Amino acid sequence: MPATSSLAALQRATVLGLLCAAIAWGVAWWPQRPVLALGGAALLLVGHALVLAVEFVLLLATWGADPTPRPTIGQVLAAWWRESCQGIRVFAWRQPFRWRREPDWLPAGGGARGIVFVHGFVCNRGFWTPWLRRCRAEGIPFVAVNLEPVHGSIDGYADALDAAVDRLAAATGHAPVLVCHSMGGLAARAWIRRHGAEGRVANVVTIGTPHQGTWLARFSHLPNGRQMRPGGAWLTGLAAHTGLPASAWTCWYANADNIVFPPATATLPGADNRLVRGAAHVDLAFRPQVVEGTLALVRGL
Repeated sequence: MPATSSLAALQRATVLGLLCAAIAWGVAWWPQRPVLALGGAALLLVGHALVLAVEFVLLLATWGADPTPRPTIGQVLAAWWRESCQGIRVFAWRQPFRWRREPDWLPAGGGARGIVFVHGFVCNRGFWTPWLRRCRAEGIPFVAVNLEPVHGSIDGYADALDAAVDRLAAATGHAPVLVCHSMGGLAARAWIRRHGAEGRVANVVTIGTPHQGTWLARFSHLPNGRQMRPGGAWLTGLAAHTGLPASAWTCWYANADNIVFPPATATLPGADNRLVRGAAHVDLAFRPQVVEGTLALVRGL
């Protein structure tokens, strides 16, 4: 397991800074304007929900001719609420404070097929904490990587994945399954292009991965953000490299994904593409349908 996480340090500072700012604002305004004190503090602590709301509006506005069934307004509102709550759990708790809570688990004697967990953009291995706890309870070995530098090129993550795959295969005697969220699926494809995966991976599961890019990437000026632009040179080059047969890919995608849209961009031609209705981007990774379906796939290989 990695010893450090620069992202965890950054997110800890952000969370603690926002808490201090909210307290200071509340204390300063409470005697004269208690409503303003509470409103300002709330905006500092849960303002991310407003940003998410804009993302859902953009999802619907840019739908175009995407063949995925459109979500109902009720599904969008429910997805917005769940994503707002998941954002606090993931980005304000698990990743900054609990990312080492579940260390990699390679039980003596091996035997069972294991999972390499690959997180997405602006995340670390703490993202997977509920999955890691579940795998340990069910006897499924796992390694969860940290992809750093956080804002580096996606190609730069290939060596970390290569080491994780080798480590898990050596411990279990089986080619592992890769379970990847968001950009993590592209990191897996970049690893396959660089190192090859024939006989080394049993299956690759992607969850909300922008295989064909995402509309939001047009606003990014970061190296890995630019690489996720639809029709860009990096994704075009990646698509030209097959690496694994389509049957080795399982792609979970959602019709209320507020980050990877239009929704069908999260699918691969010929893969086992599985639609989850009404799920948002982060929430998709923790839906029972996705967790149970993925673990069933691993146990069945």
